[in-house]
Amino acid sequence: MSTSSFARRLGTALISMGFDPRKSWAALRAVPRYVTDGWRIREQLRNSGNRLAVRFVPTLSDVYASSGTAKGHYFHQDLWAARRIFQRNPKRHVDVGSRIDGFIAHLLCFRAVEVLDIRHLDSRVAGLTFRQVDMMNPPGEMMACADSVSCLHALEHFGLGRYGDPVDVDGWLKGLAALSSLLKPGGALYLSVPVGLPCIEFNAQRIFAPQEIIDAALVHGLRLQEFSYVDDHGMFHENSRFLDAAALDFGCGCYVFCKS
Repeated sequence: MSTSSFARRLGTALISMGFDPRKSWAALRAVPRYVTDGWRIREQLRNSGNRLAVRFVPTLSDVYASSGTAKGHYFHQDLWAARRIFQRNPKRHVDVGSRIDGFIAHLLCFRAVEVLDIRHLDSRVAGLTFRQVDMMNPPGEMMACADSVSCLHALEHFGLGRYGDPVDVDGWLKGLAALSSLLKPGGALYLSVPVGLPCIEFNAQRIFAPQEIIDAALVHGLRLQEFSYVDDHGMFHENSRFLDAAALDFGCGCYVFCKS
């Protein structure tokens, strides 16, 4: 196991327990500046005769933060899939388990979206239809219901119990079969999962060999149309060979499949 891989896994575990080492270190670094700036703001108010109350609410980690993040799995996969769905303009688009305040929000800017997820969602957003469903055991009435389906950074969690789903080592295979069953012939599936050296990081996620997803999808009539990926440094490689992503530690494979 490489040092970077161990650090990533340790960081994931600590964050899941409510401790973010990077934010904590940034906050500690910012304490001297916070004290100095607090003294200055009080001095400026006193010198100006302004009696405005000052309530100290330390917000420490932002002073060393960048203006945002324009790389990484979620940034690139959300743009990648949203752009392709916009170009294709399907009649009915169904999403399974993708991030609501990221990818789904992107789609809602230009179209209605139906979302299926094992987790509960309280929403009254126009254009968003939600249904709580376990996609390892999907409802029969949704067979061949859509000409476009997406599932971004979700399939790797199926069957690991992380979100209250039953533990099932074949959960991702059942989920992939369910995704295919939603599609009409000729429909498109936009799928992203962690790729690299295959393993289960219980109960966080699975990491798949890129070829493994392609082979499993073909069993369910899904033929690969496009492969792109995000590398270990968060950079996006569009329309690439899936073999290029096989040696990654924790990349993100972005697949477009067509239902035969």
